[in-house]
Amino acid sequence: MTNPAPDLIAPDLVTRPDLYIDGHWVQATGNGTLDVLDPATESLIGSVPNGTTDDVDRAARAARAAFDSWSRLSPRERGEWIRRIADAIDSRADEFAELISREVGVPLAQSRAIQVTLAIGDLAVMPEAIDEVAWEERIGNSLVLREPIGVVGAITPWNYPLHQVTAKVAGALAAGCTVVVKPSEIAPLSIFLLADAIDEIGLPNGVFNLVSGDGIITGEALVSHPDIDMVSFTGSTRAGRRISEIAAAAAKPVSMELGGKSASVILDDADLEEAVAVSLSKCYQNAGQTCNALTRLLVPRAKLGAAEAVAATAAATYRVGPPFDSDSTMGPLASADQKRRVLDYIARGIADGARVVAGGTETTDSLTHGYFVAPTVFSDVTADMAIAQEEIFGPVAVLIPFDDEDEAVELANDSEYGLGGAVWSGDTDRALHVARRIRTGQISINGGAYNSRAPFGGFKSSGHGREGGRFGIEEFLTYKSLQL
Repeated sequence: MTNPAPDLIAPDLVTRPDLYIDGHWVQATGNGTLDVLDPATESLIGSVPNGTTDDVDRAARAARAAFDSWSRLSPRERGEWIRRIADAIDSRADEFAELISREVGVPLAQSRAIQVTLAIGDLAVMPEAIDEVAWEERIGNSLVLREPIGVVGAITPWNYPLHQVTAKVAGALAAGCTVVVKPSEIAPLSIFLLADAIDEIGLPNGVFNLVSGDGIITGEALVSHPDIDMVSFTGSTRAGRRISEIAAAAAKPVSMELGGKSASVILDDADLEEAVAVSLSKCYQNAGQTCNALTRLLVPRAKLGAAEAVAATAAATYRVGPPFDSDSTMGPLASADQKRRVLDYIARGIADGARVVAGGTETTDSLTHGYFVAPTVFSDVTADMAIAQEEIFGPVAVLIPFDDEDEAVELANDSEYGLGGAVWSGDTDRALHVARRIRTGQISINGGAYNSRAPFGGFKSSGHGREGGRFGIEEFLTYKSLQL
């Protein structure tokens, strides 16, 4: 095991005492702070303000004041500002990657290649996507306009902290909206760095505002504030339902991307080894803390034994360790609560009769601190088990057998969620036919790559609304009809 650089073992604390409101770093109105812990060492790495309702009020008012001038810029002018934000992140990509690895625990190389690259892509596609939007059209004697919905409150999670913010900010700003962002209290530091980058390029005051804080006080204040016209949320289904309740009282639209329990359907003519190995890589990315992770592998019953062998071999190739160790291919979970949750699900799976094919226990070895869990695979899983139905949000995959194509589709749809999925077949047309029958927002065909210009979002309890490309812009637009 190689040793990380000394300056990454015990870096200085990242203390951010101010909030970013109306184009300035300003002191929070309260004295409370939120500590940020390193999930690999359980040590303190920084702190941010615990924003108050007064802080939310200042930010929302600033965004409201900036809305008129920002919305009156041409779409292409807004697109140029968004391009500058993308360039600003790119110029500091290594700094962003290191900070995200420290607060989330993802291995450094993956942080750079996935976490930061996704964020840049969210923004970089917008200038082109802006030209794909029908900003106005004639329908009979009507001129139909598409206009920004107003001030957007964006509440984001910790698993992809930068990407989850840029996915919302990119579409909202391109539409002509102004935003107030409340990042997760678990991993907020990279969003303060984003605010630094936005400040440096001189984005007009009030267009982007940042208020950190907890969900109960700061988050709910943002959702209920009268100057917030729309809420965009990514997080748990439970929190999404609460936000919907608050927003409904004021008839505010809400776009939300919630949980997932995505199925990878491996048909009998697929390359089994490739399908299982790639599906597990999508399950274990970010230590399984990915909303559209492929956590249910549906395999032909006759090939279940072979799938178990491939899965066990694939899981054994992962090296669980600290994010700045160059040998690590999987880092820790993000928090003690998350680790406890995942281990509880593993224990429940065993108690329910599922058989452990790989992992199944907490990773200890020489890792005396940190929230590490081994990559785990279960077999002998039935569709009614908790590990087959509930989102675990950790490196846990289940193998579920099927007898024919119809049963595979039925199992894939047997979930309250519908966010991601995959279909594998030696016949692309057959895979597409099966994919059309699955009720989920995105489906990868034979390993098809993520596309930042395509719509991202879910069906059922996975939420509603879309992010990405022109679809992410249109989410923040409303219609106006002028009768001539």
